[in-house]
Amino acid sequence: MENAKNLIKNITHAEVHDIGDLVDYREGRVESRTLAQGKNVTLTLFAFDKGEEISAHSSPGDALVQILDGEAEITVGDRKFRLKAGQMIVMPAGIPHALYAVERFKMFLAVVFNP
Repeated sequence: MENAKNLIKNITHAEVHDIGDLVDYREGRVESRTLAQGKNVTLTLFAFDKGEEISAHSSPGDALVQILDGEAEITVGDRKFRLKAGQMIVMPAGIPHALYAVERFKMFLAVVFNP
């Protein structure tokens, strides 16, 4: 049921999915699958191997991270948080943040930008 006008990509529509199965772990890597990327929102799935990280950076949009599997250390500003499957955090726009795989983990990332 996909067509050229679909706003959500890289996933079949009108089908049930296990979100954790949509991105795979790869040794020594961070893998991602972008589901939507637009002016106002991006939706991306990530799989981090243990010890992998995304270094400190900031975004012009609010970023919501939902941990799907494993354990991550997420730094927001000067605060560190340990998140496990089922937990989520918002990383505010303009505040530096970083992610580190304490154990390998998967996450869903939604970033919302001011129109």
